[in-house]
Amino acid sequence: MIECVGAEQHFDTCKEIEVESDNEERYDHVPKLVETGHEGTVTTVWDQQVQTDTALCDSKPNILIRDYEKGTGLVIDSDMSGDRNVVNKETEQILKYKDLTIEIQLMWNVKTKVMPVITGRLEPPQNHSDST
Repeated sequence: MIECVGAEQHFDTCKEIEVESDNEERYDHVPKLVETGHEGTVTTVWDQQVQTDTALCDSKPNILIRDYEKGTGLVIDSDMSGDRNVVNKETEQILKYKDLTIEIQLMWNVKTKVMPVITGRLEPPQNHSDST
């Protein structure tokens, strides 16, 4: 499920940075490992571990975007929350990639931030009590 959500995010990101795509529909999109858009000024990396000077536990976000013109980086990662603690899940994601954000800023000399994408339950919980 998370990979499906990540692929949809990748599709939307590629459309945003004007990457040429063979597929026009979201459900046909197969993410490439590296995409370049906006005439070579934006690079998107899909589901790849980031090589850093420091060994990091969490260095493989869903999507990593580097904008050469603006000097920015964006770490996007998806997760699911089965309850109402979406804010806690977002904070957990931001803290999870804090070290990676610092390393990217040092290596690429860009201002980087984390964008957590939390998918919640799509339907209300089922009531399993007997009403007989």
